[in-house]
Amino acid sequence: MTARPVVGLMAKAPCPGFAKTRLIPALGDAGAAALAKAFIADTAALLRRAGVASVVIATPPEAVELLSALTGFPAIPQREGDLGARLAGAFADLFACGHAPALLVGTDSPTQPPGHVAEALALCVAHPEALVLGPAEDGGYWCVGLSRPVPGIFEGIAWGTGSVLAETRAQAARLGVPVMFGPRWHDVDEPGDLAGLRRELADDPALAPHTRAVLRRAP
Repeated sequence: MTARPVVGLMAKAPCPGFAKTRLIPALGDAGAAALAKAFIADTAALLRRAGVASVVIATPPEAVELLSALTGFPAIPQREGDLGARLAGAFADLFACGHAPALLVGTDSPTQPPGHVAEALALCVAHPEALVLGPAEDGGYWCVGLSRPVPGIFEGIAWGTGSVLAETRAQAARLGVPVMFGPRWHDVDEPGDLAGLRRELADDPALAPHTRAVLRRAP
């Protein structure tokens, strides 16, 4: 059976107090959850525009049906553990389903150009020996791609810090895995990121309509 390229959308159920918790000081529990739901819907839409096969990797496991309905994609549960364990588990599960390469993306970049996703997945296809990373402006990455399991590739990373990209690149070097870089973009994680998001939406009236609707109601 020929392996099929896929994008895995790592998504949390948009429940108050669970999703986008770092935005709660600016938006409140309900507002942060509403924005999380909008981010998921807009990210799913951009993946469809990119023309890539997509699967939701859902947490908690009982949110599989909810997140599948919200995105229109099939969904499988995330595994337990820190982000590194969840990434490794998502790759393992997608490979087991007959997908390769796999590109994992989050829901924190709803204004991402669809072409960036397609370009990163194409890098995975062209360089099956490599780890593909899409650098984010905060020192992390908005996507990560592999064509085969690489044990230990996500171990020992200080997740949630500005050194995630550098540490992942160093870990890949220790394991003898080449790294390819996709387009650079930015995440929306902190209250300070909301002003830039609003400017993006003001510049392009067609961009991220679900996100736009939520922010229009936000303080």
